Amino acid sequence: MVENARTVARVAGTRLLPVVKANAYGVGAVAVSQALEAVDPWGYGVATVEEGAELRAAGIARPVLVFMPARPDLFDAYQAHRLTPALGDRASIHAWIARGARGGGGAFHLEIDTGMSRSGVRWDEIEPIVDLLDTPYLEGCYTHFHSADRRDGSAEAQLERFTAAVGRLTRRPPLLHVANSAAALRGRAFALDMIRPGICLYGATPGAGLPTGRPAIALRARVVSVRTVRQGEGVSYGASWTAPRDTTVATLGIGYADGVRRSLGLKGEATVLLNGARCPVVGLVTMDLTMIDVGDGRAAVGDVATLIGEADGLGNTLDQFAAWSGTLQHELLAGLGPRLPRIYD
Repeated sequence: MVENARTVARVAGTRLLPVVKANAYGVGAVAVSQALEAVDPWGYGVATVEEGAELRAAGIARPVLVFMPARPDLFDAYQAHRLTPALGDRASIHAWIARGARGGGGAFHLEIDTGMSRSGVRWDEIEPIVDLLDTPYLEGCYTHFHSADRRDGSAEAQLERFTAAVGRLTRRPPLLHVANSAAALRGRAFALDMIRPGICLYGATPGAGLPTGRPAIALRARVVSVRTVRQGEGVSYGASWTAPRDTTVATLGIGYADGVRRSLGLKGEATVLLNGARCPVVGLVTMDLTMIDVGDGRAAVGDVATLIGEADGLGNTLDQFAAWSGTLQHELLAGLGPRLPRIYD
């Protein structure tokens, strides 16, 4: 993960604001942030005040930018945990600046909506608040690309809107940032003052034709049961897989409550790695358990199967497992449940 961070920093040629929201996409925000201290990031990005407070409690001292649109009723918590709010409307900006004038505020970043249509002040509606933004508390401006993984010109168009909006301000804030993983890995055109890598830190490919990082996570589960299934017998709810031959089925102690998609085995594509063999996932994944077809291979209770990662010279990438799951790598990682122990090395 640290090497992936260094790679994206070299490509973009600027500082990092690693995004560790949603418990660092399910991997573990504290552990990830502590590891990334080695790359000297500007700070860290989170989604909520609670996520920021967790980093502070763990001893993270760098700036922590909270991307959720900030509500004035939470400003006491921002101050208590030394968090930087993202603001994007007149009322909250005015309330934060007024608080600072009374000695209780601090830096904030302005979110500019350039086409995501989710939050922030629209790029073409910034003029009415330009006077309000003429303040030393405005530390940064940012936007979010909706399709940075595509080469369709949309990211360039959004960057133009962003640049024009910032150009209307009385003063340029010290920090401008627009690039997520995909945009950052496309080169320096989107780098500006810092970049916001997220999914690329974990070895995922953020878009077609973009570099793939080193594998940084593994997902494993133990075999908890082994049985012979006869030709024509069914496996899992609805007998959703029928054995085409006499075979051995091993049951893994992981299920959809842990983030493995219920439909993973229905297309016959997904495999896990067990004792040097690829074993197809069969039948519906259940809440706590997943079944695999071992065939003539070896399987015993206590053996460790690899869903994502490398084992015995074989590998399942995060990209591949997400594709088998019919979802994005981001959603797959963020959906990994709290029952799964996180082990760091």
